[in-house]
Amino acid sequence: MNNFTEIVNQNKPVLVDFFAEWCGPCKMMSPVLKEVKDNLGDKVTILKVDVDKNAAIASKFHVRGVPTFILFKNGKQVWKQAGLISKTDLKQKILNV
Repeated sequence: MNNFTEIVNQNKPVLVDFFAEWCGPCKMMSPVLKEVKDNLGDKVTILKVDVDKNAAIASKFHVRGVPTFILFKNGKQVWKQAGLISKTDLKQKILNV
């Protein structure tokens, strides 16, 4: 994932979803993320990062479990959470950065 830094350096919020194909909770979050993106449109970029294929990036951000969500604004990490999160809470976090 060569363009990771370029993507998270946008001046709009960028939500990074660290996931794994084998992860049940990650699969449960997929429709939630789609709804958030559909609701917020161009106000947010959502980037999915497979930890098995991008171990270096996951390690750099101390991702210990999946799913882990990290919200960036202007290249700075502004929020991080591991585990499931509701659509309402996720939208709230994105809109408040």
